[in-house]
Amino acid sequence: MAFAMPWSKPEEVGLSSERLNRLIDILKADVDKGAVPGAVLLVARHGKIICLEALGYRDREAGAAMAPDTIFRIASMTKPLTSVAAMMLAEEGKLLIADPVARYIPEFADLKVAVDSDDASATTLKTEPVHRAMTLQDLLRHTSGLTYAHLAGPLLRKAYEAVDASGEKQSNAEMVAKLSRVPLAYQPGTTWQYGMSTDVLGRVVEVASGFGLDRFIVERICKPLGLVDTDFGPIAMARSAEPQVDPASGKRPPMRETTIRPKWISGGSALLSTASDYARFCQMLLNSGELGGIRLLSPITVALMTSDHLGPETRRSPSTPILFGALAPIPEFGLGFGLGFAVRTHSGRNPLPGSVGDFFWSGVSGTYFWIDPKEQLIAILMMQAPIQRVHYRYLMRTMVYQAIVD
Repeated sequence: MAFAMPWSKPEEVGLSSERLNRLIDILKADVDKGAVPGAVLLVARHGKIICLEALGYRDREAGAAMAPDTIFRIASMTKPLTSVAAMMLAEEGKLLIADPVARYIPEFADLKVAVDSDDASATTLKTEPVHRAMTLQDLLRHTSGLTYAHLAGPLLRKAYEAVDASGEKQSNAEMVAKLSRVPLAYQPGTTWQYGMSTDVLGRVVEVASGFGLDRFIVERICKPLGLVDTDFGPIAMARSAEPQVDPASGKRPPMRETTIRPKWISGGSALLSTASDYARFCQMLLNSGELGGIRLLSPITVALMTSDHLGPETRRSPSTPILFGALAPIPEFGLGFGLGFAVRTHSGRNPLPGSVGDFFWSGVSGTYFWIDPKEQLIAILMMQAPIQRVHYRYLMRTMVYQAIVD
């Protein structure tokens, strides 16, 4: 059942058109300067779209203009959909969030942990047994001890690379078998470390549901919500947003090919989508699990997902502030992490505007979204500009909130 979000003028829902145009003008100027190829912006409030703007180029080198329905590699904005899939299965009694991961992935029954994965001077990768089992909650909140190879210390990075943990030519079953042979970066539950937790969660979804992750997400989430352009590919080149050539290297930043369906259905990074599709997914969450008469989750489950699951004793890995800047889920910025999203826990501490209870995430390709229940606000930025992504996340937050005048 498709659900078309209604439209409204900004002033009808408490925003200033003049102020909102500041964001559009800045991005147009940046496109003209060659800073970014183009973008699609979407802002909605009180369930109504007030801005859906396509700017610049879908493919600058080809001279192809950006369109509102351009399809983007949303990268880690895949993670919220995989997280919702897991919570749907929990509501059906097919898995329990408190369960050990090994109940669904037996290879994870005897994991080892690197004693000091961040020690750049170490010459031997020393390990110890896990102090407690990794749980599905750990996967959802990134406290599993799993990481990405490029975020690990030198020796652990080599271990990830040796098994080709993120190889594109693998199934999710093959991926978890590889990861089971690599030590964890941290003891489960002790440290927030961004990494392959949601990819492993995708395999849990497969085991618990009996379906491939791609089939589950498309059939159980995308189709009911009317997300007609959200899938793992392939798509026509004429719909695909492309990064522009980097003047420093003379090449485009590396991104996976969208016209070929990947073998690895990564629950952490593989989805393609549009701004309008993702807005419907966000509106379902803002509506506490329901959209257009279709309920995917109960309000209690959405409230659990959007609560902070990191206590004050939970450490953050050294890479966290470097990767995410002022949007890093650390107490110094008044941010924590729930079951699939970062969440705002304090009204101060952060240089960027927002409300306590807003939740968000982003993609390395340049995509970003947040949902603010207090303001009944959804904002989505779609671009393929990985190098500039942090700047535009900050810009988007600042310029959308300054346009709210009610």
